[in-house]
Amino acid sequence: MRRQDHQQSRVYLELSALILNILRSPPPTPAAPSGSPSRRPPQISPAGFASLLLGISLTLMLCGSITFVIGFMLMPWVLGLVMVLYVAGMLSSLSIIGRAVLCHATSPAAPPKEVRGWASYL
Repeated sequence: MRRQDHQQSRVYLELSALILNILRSPPPTPAAPSGSPSRRPPQISPAGFASLLLGISLTLMLCGSITFVIGFMLMPWVLGLVMVLYVAGMLSSLSIIGRAVLCHATSPAAPPKEVRGWASYL
């Protein structure tokens, strides 16, 4: 499995390098006569440009599908973590409610504690 992952990443790196090289410097064309005053950059044919765009789009689709598979495999772990935190929050709320009920039930006749504002500490 590790060998296949390494091989896939190597293929992606080679494909990316090929695309970058094509975009940086198009393939050379036959040399123009030495008497020509201006040198135009080489032109790419419409079929070549379409092939380039097709290759780029296929590469992006493959990378997107791999990202989707990784996310699909991690989704149960994310949902499990969310559920664990949800249950922990519910237990925390229940313990706070239970503590309030028990404290009130053990001393219902006790006078309420004085609540001082922050200004009384100054």
